[in-house]
Amino acid sequence: MATARSFASTTFRSLRTRNYKLFFFGQGASLIGTWAQTIALGWLVLQLSDDSGVAEGLAISLQFLPTLLLSAYGGVIADRFDKRKILIITQSMQAMIAATLGLVVIAGVANLWIVYTMILLFGFAQSIDNPTRLAFVGEMVGPDDLSNAVALNSSLFQVARIIGPVIAGVLIVLIGTGPCFIVNAVSYVGVILALMAMDGAALHRGKPVQKEKGQIRAGFRYVWRTPELRLLLLLTAIVGTLAMNYPVVMPLIAKITFQGGPGVYSVMTIAMGVPALVGGLLIAHRADAGESVLFKSGLCFGAAIVIASLAPTLGLFLLFIMAVGASQIVFMSTCNTMAQLRSDPLMRGRVMSVYVIAVLGSTPIGGPLVGWISQEWGPRYGFAIGGVAAFFGTLVLGTMMLRARKATDDAERAVKSELATPSITPLR
Repeated sequence: MATARSFASTTFRSLRTRNYKLFFFGQGASLIGTWAQTIALGWLVLQLSDDSGVAEGLAISLQFLPTLLLSAYGGVIADRFDKRKILIITQSMQAMIAATLGLVVIAGVANLWIVYTMILLFGFAQSIDNPTRLAFVGEMVGPDDLSNAVALNSSLFQVARIIGPVIAGVLIVLIGTGPCFIVNAVSYVGVILALMAMDGAALHRGKPVQKEKGQIRAGFRYVWRTPELRLLLLLTAIVGTLAMNYPVVMPLIAKITFQGGPGVYSVMTIAMGVPALVGGLLIAHRADAGESVLFKSGLCFGAAIVIASLAPTLGLFLLFIMAVGASQIVFMSTCNTMAQLRSDPLMRGRVMSVYVIAVLGSTPIGGPLVGWISQEWGPRYGFAIGGVAAFFGTLVLGTMMLRARKATDDAERAVKSELATPSITPLR
């Protein structure tokens, strides 16, 4: 019993901070709605496009195209203004867009171009919301609990990945896709109220960055001139481009490879979410988040995707996809934490904007490509290419990061050893 209490106390230590606790539970409600919408959106596009993989890839591309184009501006905005107020605005915008899309679908007037337009508008709001929300975590908990808070956020994402698809699967089968978007719109109320209820004086705010010319370029230059960040973000860009296209490839695997319906798609998503939740909690319990964890989890992530893509039956696919979910959460949580801890606080918003571009902004390139591969050669190939990219990307760039970290550690030990050695003045 004492061991269980100790584990819980360490794993959930960030929840002792009131502002983060408010955000955690408010964000939880919102993420459940987001996952319900994600399932519904993938199925809606398939219905409207006669099972087109290219249409599925284009939908995801449009959602994240603004992230590619505007997230750098979002990072500057996050560094210059009150992040909490920015999030209230962006979350409200996303709620209104989701409600509009839901009403259009329920009214029976939805077509691909209307859906694409709503997706694009949703993407504009996300391009500001994502870097701001990631950088805001550090303001709520401070640097000591940042790694824990990032891991708990990832675990929360997985809880939502379990609950949201269940809600979506039931609603789609019984009523249709439209109500899922309404559920998502209502779910934003929780996080908006949580943000409004926070104590602004308790936030760990740095000095706001003043408006200057070239702030976006300065952010990219800072990342490029910092070897640890450069290698890390190159790796996340590779993974984001080719391995993180589940909304594109999973509906196709469910419907084409295994001849299933929305229920099968939901079960696949849940199968990834359950072990990912366990992985997220284990990362939250640990205090370290470094190159070694990133290297091992990245290799496991890539290998698990390739093995899952070869599964001959749905049962085996669900088994292997659980390994994909667990390794992915460890890998991405470690990337997120390292990007924040290895960056200057005055640059954190811009660094996280580059991180968002690497992970999500690469989707407009990878989404259509994976959709096209899935349509031409089959969903298994579209899925497998991401695993190959993740494995070899980690093997090459991860090895370089391990060597760079070892060199840095050796240099720091040498300096400490020199300082600890007392100097002896020779007698005259």
